[in-house]
Amino acid sequence: MLENLLQFSIRHRWLVLLATLGFAALGVVNFQRLPIDAVPDITNVQVQINTEAPGYSPLEAEQRVTYAVETAMAGLPKLDYTRSLSRYGLSQVTVVFKDGTDIYFARQLIAERLQSLRTQLPPGLDPAMGPLSTGLGEIFMFTVEPESATTRKPDGSAYTSTDLRELQDWVVRPQLRTVPGVVEINTSGGEVKQFQVLPHPDRLIAHHLRVADVVTALERNNSNIGAGYIERHGEQYLIRVPGQVNGIPEIENIVVARRSGQPVRIRDVADVILGEELRTGAATENGREVVLGTVFMLIGENSREVSTRVAKKLIDVNRSLPPGIVATAVYDRTA
Repeated sequence: MLENLLQFSIRHRWLVLLATLGFAALGVVNFQRLPIDAVPDITNVQVQINTEAPGYSPLEAEQRVTYAVETAMAGLPKLDYTRSLSRYGLSQVTVVFKDGTDIYFARQLIAERLQSLRTQLPPGLDPAMGPLSTGLGEIFMFTVEPESATTRKPDGSAYTSTDLRELQDWVVRPQLRTVPGVVEINTSGGEVKQFQVLPHPDRLIAHHLRVADVVTALERNNSNIGAGYIERHGEQYLIRVPGQVNGIPEIENIVVARRSGQPVRIRDVADVILGEELRTGAATENGREVVLGTVFMLIGENSREVSTRVAKKLIDVNRSLPPGIVATAVYDRTA
């Protein structure tokens, strides 16, 4: 057998040489496409289901959310096992499938189960699947912070953690999400700005109102309504009733109820202020608080190439930030 192979190779030496060169060229092409990473990604096929449950204790989140989600996932095709974590205000269920399962097929199965599950959860809770990434998907981290302690806004005031978080959420994050291979940008640190309505119980009692009446009034008076259109001379005029509030004065003027023919407004029973969302963590660098962004790579992508794209995009992002504010890379998987 070996002698026949050698004789064939000698008689068709040019064909063998051509095949060798072809295989070599194929190897070079595949080498350039090979996903190179710092360590091999041995993450199993898994999908996370996260449910925000504001105000729920860990026990309530476990009983009313986590248990229902895990039960709904039972019996999925190619399911290996599930594990869960219940914390204050958060339920997280990790569904692990058998090796070789297509991740998109797995997510489709879970999406179908989540549709029927939503009717079994408490009102206002909406479970959502985590990003299409793996445990080694954190390929890039950056901070958004002032260049120095003396950096000031145009009005002369100092930048607050709320200002930095706002820049991250509305300027930096949307631009980095457009980078090919990036599936998610997570943010840590900073304060999320909120318009907060603080009712006074004594004033509510005096006007025979409840907190629920205030909530209902805010919901009804903060929406846009469409009312069809009118045709005139071959033209179509759209009719709409814009009702979204644009600031504290408009919130204060919302009518809650009428007493003796006089309107009772939000400002009569509550204070409206600018506040921050409750948080359970922060991000620090060199002893000072910053806003930290973490870039997650799409599963199966080349981390070296995606990190390079993110680093280049971050340079463009810095041009759109206010003077004195910089987005600086603190971890880059490229190196």
